[in-house]
Amino acid sequence: MRGMGRSLLPFTGKRMDQAELRRLENQCIQEEPPQCVAACPLHVDVKQFCSLMAARRIDKAWGVLAKTLPLPGVLARLCDGPCKAQCVRKDAGGAIEIDGLERFCADAAKPVGPPRPLPPRRKSVAVLGGGLTGLCAAWEMVRRGFGVTLYCAEPGRDLAALSESILPKGVLARELDGLRAMGAAVEEGAEPTPDLLESLLEEKDAVFADADDLPEAMRDFGEPDEITLGTRVTGLFASRAGETSAVFRAAAGRRAANSIERFTQGVSMVTGREQEGPYPTRLFTSLDKVQSVPPIIADGLYTEAQAREEAGRCLQCECMECVKTCEYLKHYQYYPKVYARQIYNNESIVMGTRQANTMINSCMLCGLCETVCPEDFSMADVCLEARRSMVERGKMPPSAHEFALRDMAFANGPKCVLARHAPGADASGYVFFPGCQLTASDPGGVEAAYGDLLDRLGDVGLLLHCCGAPARWSGREALFEESLAGLRSAWESLGNPKIIAACPTCIKTLKSGLADAEIVSHWSVLRALGLPEGAEGGTAALAVNDPCAARHDAALREDVRALLEQAGASLAEPELTGEYTECCGFGGLLSEADPELGRRVAEHRAAAREEDFVTYCVMCRDMIAKTGKRAMHCFDLLYPRAEDPAARPSPGYSARRENRVRLREDLLKRLWKEDAGNGSEPFEDVEVGFTDQAASVMEERRILKSDVQKVLLRARETGKRFVHGGTGHFLASHRPVVVTYWVEFEERGNGYLVHNAWSHRMRVKGGKA
Repeated sequence: MRGMGRSLLPFTGKRMDQAELRRLENQCIQEEPPQCVAACPLHVDVKQFCSLMAARRIDKAWGVLAKTLPLPGVLARLCDGPCKAQCVRKDAGGAIEIDGLERFCADAAKPVGPPRPLPPRRKSVAVLGGGLTGLCAAWEMVRRGFGVTLYCAEPGRDLAALSESILPKGVLARELDGLRAMGAAVEEGAEPTPDLLESLLEEKDAVFADADDLPEAMRDFGEPDEITLGTRVTGLFASRAGETSAVFRAAAGRRAANSIERFTQGVSMVTGREQEGPYPTRLFTSLDKVQSVPPIIADGLYTEAQAREEAGRCLQCECMECVKTCEYLKHYQYYPKVYARQIYNNESIVMGTRQANTMINSCMLCGLCETVCPEDFSMADVCLEARRSMVERGKMPPSAHEFALRDMAFANGPKCVLARHAPGADASGYVFFPGCQLTASDPGGVEAAYGDLLDRLGDVGLLLHCCGAPARWSGREALFEESLAGLRSAWESLGNPKIIAACPTCIKTLKSGLADAEIVSHWSVLRALGLPEGAEGGTAALAVNDPCAARHDAALREDVRALLEQAGASLAEPELTGEYTECCGFGGLLSEADPELGRRVAEHRAAAREEDFVTYCVMCRDMIAKTGKRAMHCFDLLYPRAEDPAARPSPGYSARRENRVRLREDLLKRLWKEDAGNGSEPFEDVEVGFTDQAASVMEERRILKSDVQKVLLRARETGKRFVHGGTGHFLASHRPVVVTYWVEFEERGNGYLVHNAWSHRMRVKGGKA
């Protein structure tokens, strides 16, 4: 494992500033150069070159070389491939044969003219010595707009001994013609002498000496500086003699040009030169799933087919580890460095005008990106901090998470909250905390689990409440603290007992929010107590889904697997499991901020295994079940109540609310012999049914049965409604708080049949609620 993950950052109340943006941009390594580019002394874009070669775009590939290499026709044929030692492909079959590819390209591509120089600088430079280093230095300087004169006995004299199979006849001459065409003057027959050097130092703004083309007696200027190639003679720069690699000799010519440019400008000679020549890069490229393929070794020059095949072996190195594993990051088609910039712009420049709000609110906050990232980049931290900042400054659209927060408020309301000691007890050593989603999805499982704890532990109280995660995920820290305060008050009213929590998100949230509470997972308690009576693991293999809240809780994951195996279940693991598990689409309120993306994330997770899923997060079970995949919660196996629990549908939003209310009422009546004491509100007495279409769109649009009942009650009381002349259906509206609901319905006896429903936040000017 690389990234270890952290708890979500504490709220600072500050929006992202330039310094934080720079830190984040530096932390993402996707734009770091590939190993080959960083290792190449001239930084040829090998990745692009290979991509073009593999695509048979040979002329375009030659353009990549010609743009970067001095004397490209010469250097492409003399390259000795120093980048191959760092090629990532070397550990999966062998390094890319870049030198062979360059030679093929130089022969096969259409020639291109020399580059156009920059405007003249009005600075004159002399190059003394016409070896490969001197020629490359002259090329680099004339490109930059210097007036360059090359003095040598014979240009390229050190290349004369090369065979035509290496450097074909006429190639050097063409490159020298190109050098002249760019504006360089070549004074052939000018043997380097001390007098010539002295006169050039007086006449020119700077002089570069190619040490390999000078008599040894003239090298009395001392060893050139490693970084600048400067000598003890002011204005004189020189290469270090004895270099055999053509590419490194060309790089020395470029380094000299960089130094002379700085020298003539009067700026620092050493600042910011770390990336001249080979340098280390932080780019990480995984070899997971990369097939080992050996290089194509040709006898002489490659054929076109061989060149394409060899270029096709290039891995096109990039990191993208987070994007590979996260459907959210894939959806937005970029990577964290770009997202950080977008979030900064949204917060600090356009000031929250919804440029990137959906992207900010769609992060699942699951931590997978940080876990797989070689640099521990956490999009969860970035997005959550942006949400908090936007909420704090009043820039967060209230609609983004409104439904989820309404549901949390309902779960924390008088119809759902319950804090009781065990029946007949006045103290609790433990309290069972199932969480608000488990009570909404599987109230029967909660009853069975609580009954089992009462039977085997005795002094176990019950606390029905939301842990506050939706408020935290939405960036509403004040609301989270308010919810937590209510939970703390209920817990303290029971005498601060040890909390047995069943939901992984609740466990994680309570451990950070109630730091003074002792919290244990229900699964560790069951593992210690032994299986509940009647637990059944089934006969078919089951795929274990770890919720993202358990990513960094190895003990919790192990407890669940041990219980399932004790129950006789045969378990299978998805490819991404344990600390690398994927989110189901509910985390971070993705399914509320972007329902369509949430659905796709759930479908992606559901497709991870063919077997039925079993999980210990009820929202994972419900999100996966919504896709049509068979899925169970561990309670279905440990407290079996149905013949085929994997076929149980995910309850709708209205049903989830009713499940919480009925569970509280049933427990109070059955265990504590109490009436719920809440009574019913007038709208609850409205009898209503729904067509299949209406039920479907209500789920999609997050419209509750209670919302519809309020509209119908309002229409009944006021008589205000429209009637459709064709169907006879009625249309009525009501705005209980900030959302207006419209309902299409017909009367059926003493009740109503609903055909459609809509909602919006608009106010019609001059309209009345």
